[in-house]
Amino acid sequence: MDISVAVYTLIIYKVLLLLIGFWSQRRTQNTTDYFLGGRNLGPVVAAISYGASSASAWTLLGMSGAAYLLGVSAIWIVAGAITGCATAWLWIAPRLMRHTRARDQITLTAFLADDPATVSQESNRKIKLLASGVILLSFVFYIAAQFQGAATTFSSVFATPLAESLILGAAIITIYTFLGGFWAASITDTLQGGLMLVAAVLLPVVTFLSIGGWEEIQASGLLSPQALSVSGQNTGLAALGFALGNLAIGIGTLGQPHLLNRFMALKDERALKQAQVLSIGWFSIVFLSMFALGLLGKIALPELQDPETLFFELSTGLLPPVAAAILLAAVLSAIMSTADSMLLVVASTISHDLRLQRLMPGRELLLSRLSMVSVSALAVLIALYLPATIFERVLFAWVAIGSAFAPTILARLAGAELAPAAVARSIATGFTLAVLLSLLPNTSGDWAERLIPFSVAMLVLLFPIPSLAATARFKRKAATR
Repeated sequence: MDISVAVYTLIIYKVLLLLIGFWSQRRTQNTTDYFLGGRNLGPVVAAISYGASSASAWTLLGMSGAAYLLGVSAIWIVAGAITGCATAWLWIAPRLMRHTRARDQITLTAFLADDPATVSQESNRKIKLLASGVILLSFVFYIAAQFQGAATTFSSVFATPLAESLILGAAIITIYTFLGGFWAASITDTLQGGLMLVAAVLLPVVTFLSIGGWEEIQASGLLSPQALSVSGQNTGLAALGFALGNLAIGIGTLGQPHLLNRFMALKDERALKQAQVLSIGWFSIVFLSMFALGLLGKIALPELQDPETLFFELSTGLLPPVAAAILLAAVLSAIMSTADSMLLVVASTISHDLRLQRLMPGRELLLSRLSMVSVSALAVLIALYLPATIFERVLFAWVAIGSAFAPTILARLAGAELAPAAVARSIATGFTLAVLLSLLPNTSGDWAERLIPFSVAMLVLLFPIPSLAATARFKRKAATR
C-alpha cells in the first residue's frame, strides 16, 4: 500500500468524525442526552450503530482469522452471533425499551437493580455496585482488545513497533470519545458501520476473483467432504460440544450494556420495527462475508503465519492504494465504534451508577472524561503485558458480562418477580464462573466457558437457595404454630 495515500485517507476520515463530534455536542443538554441521546434515536442510526458496536475488531480480524484456521466448521460462530443479534432485537428490544422508558432508567445497571418499592434501597445499591464492578472489569479487557486491534492495524500497514502503535491507537480513540456523548458515538458508529459493510462485501468478492473462480476453488480442496465437515476435527461428544460452544457466543449479546442502550434510546415503536430488519440484515451480511473471506484466504494465502492479519494482507495485496486505505479505515472504524460506546458506558457507570458525581457537584461530564482516561490507560497496560489474541480477549469479556447479566435481563423482561438477593447471587455466579473457566484448558468449542456460567447463573436466579437467616426465620415461625 502507498503509505502516503493511507495517511491522507485516514486524516480525512478522522476530520469527518471530529466534525460529527462537534455537531453532536450541540444536541447534548443533560444526562439523558449524554447517555441516551434524549431517547430520540431513529431506526437507521440505532440499527447500524448497534451492528458496528457489536462487531468490533474481532469480526473483521478475528472472525476471518477463525474461519481461516477452523474452515467450514467456523459457521457455528456465525450462526451463534446472528442468532444472538436476532434474539436481542426481536425479543429483548421491545420489552427493554418500554420498561426503561416507563421508569426513566438511563443505564442497564439501573434496570438490573429495578425492584419493587417494598425492597430497601440498600439492596438496590448492592446490586448496582456489583453490576458496576462487573462492567468495569469486563470492559477493561474488551477495550484492551480494541486497542490491540488498532495496534495490529497500524503495525501491519505502517511497519511501526506494536507498542507504539498500541499507544497511538488508544490515544486516538480516547480523544475522539471526549467529543460528546451518545449522539457523537451513535452518529459516528453509523458512518463506521456503513464503511464496515462496504469492506465486508468488497474484499471477499475481490479475493474470489483473484483466485480465478469456482474451478480453482474446487481444485484447492476447499469443497472436499473432509473440508466441509461442520465439526472440524471433532467427533462424538467433542463435536457436539464444539457446535454448542460456538453457538453460545450469541448468549453474550443478550447482556452487553453498550448494545442494549441502543434499545433504551429508540424513538418509538415504528423506529424499533424498522431497526430490527436493518440490524439483523447488517449483522448477517458482515458475519457471513468475513466467514467467506477466511475460507477464500486459505486458498489465496495458504502460508499465512498470523490469521488475524488476513484482512490486511488481502486488502493491500489485491486492491488499489485508495481502496486499500478505505478498508484500513473500515478496520479502524470497527475498533472505534466499539471502544467509544464502551468508554461511554464506563463513564455512565462511574459517574451515574456509582454516584461519584457527588464528589464533584456539577462536574459530571469532567468526571466522565477522567474515568475514560483512567480506563483507557489500564486497558493499554493489559494489551501490552497480558498478550492474547483479539478473538480470545474479546470472547473472555463477552462471555463474562453476558453470563452475569443475561439471566436477570431475560427473566425480568419475561415478567418474573426476582428477589434482590437472587439477582446479586446470579450476577456474581455468572461472572465468577466465566472467569474461573477461562483459566482452565479449553474444551472443544470452549462450550464449558460459554454455557456453564450462564446456565448456573440462571438456575441460581430462578431457584434461589434460602439464606441461613431466612431458614432460621422459617424454623422460628414453624415452632410457634
